[in-house]
Amino acid sequence: MTYIPLSGLSLRDIEYVVAVDDLRNFSRAAERCGVSQGGLSEQVRKLEALLGVVLFERSRRHVAPTPDGARLIGMGREVLAAARAMIEAARVRTGPLEGLLRIGVIATLGPYYVPNLLPLLRRYYPQLQLRLTDSLTDIMLRMLRHDELDIVLAALPVSGEGFHSVPLFSEPFLAAFPAEHALAERKNLTMPDLKGPDLLLLEDGHCLRDQALALCGMSSSHEPERLAASLEMLWHMIGAGEGYSLIPRLALRNRGEWEGLITVQPIPAASRTIGLVWRASDPRGAAFADFATCLRNNTPEGCTPLSPFPAKTGPEQDMQ
Repeated sequence: MTYIPLSGLSLRDIEYVVAVDDLRNFSRAAERCGVSQGGLSEQVRKLEALLGVVLFERSRRHVAPTPDGARLIGMGREVLAAARAMIEAARVRTGPLEGLLRIGVIATLGPYYVPNLLPLLRRYYPQLQLRLTDSLTDIMLRMLRHDELDIVLAALPVSGEGFHSVPLFSEPFLAAFPAEHALAERKNLTMPDLKGPDLLLLEDGHCLRDQALALCGMSSSHEPERLAASLEMLWHMIGAGEGYSLIPRLALRNRGEWEGLITVQPIPAASRTIGLVWRASDPRGAAFADFATCLRNNTPEGCTPLSPFPAKTGPEQDMQ
């Protein structure tokens, strides 16, 4: 067996290879890594020469890992995760939650929660360098599992092993109707009242879609004629008179320009639980739990804090 000195193998080169695998594009991988495309390509070639394996099949329009490449890149991901865990384990002793914190937020929460979250974090965690990402729940959890995110703000419960989650607050749902809809002025609405052909939904993959169907007692196979790609488009479709839907409480802020087009009605006992999720193996678990306490103590107006733990001393309420 040929001896290969470890001095020829760098974590940075592994990061380059993982970036190419993630993005399937050398140019975008170089941009993500903050290097030139030529420099990244050269380092990948050097790594291939060192390992004696072609990692990627390349063409002008196609980049994909070879079978050997896929196996080795998977091992490379584990090496990077172990290296980051070593760094974070050292940080726990001297300064929890200092430096870079990669936060994922589900798409139906981020635009409405993050604007109030950022000033809070700047005040109580000024030492943090934040990197925010928003997407669908499954994508966020996959990124969390692969150590591409540190924590995720999501609707609970989440699926999958190896995660630890704690509830933060309960966010009510309200029913939003076109102003002229027959249900718009009905008093004492209940969830069964919304079970009808005019119910609008988000596209498949949004947890809000599944929650709406479950609350209305409808099959997950229900498909309206039109689906919304985002919560904002769903709101616009309601305003256009196409139907009605459930809207999270935080998404109703600053909607004054829609007065006369959309009527909002409360629905008793209709809500979702927003929580914080991290890898159960992350050595910063205790620091993340304290971070969750800070968020919970500053629950947004209109929502209800949820705590399964004894009360802890935390920052005073700021996010009203």
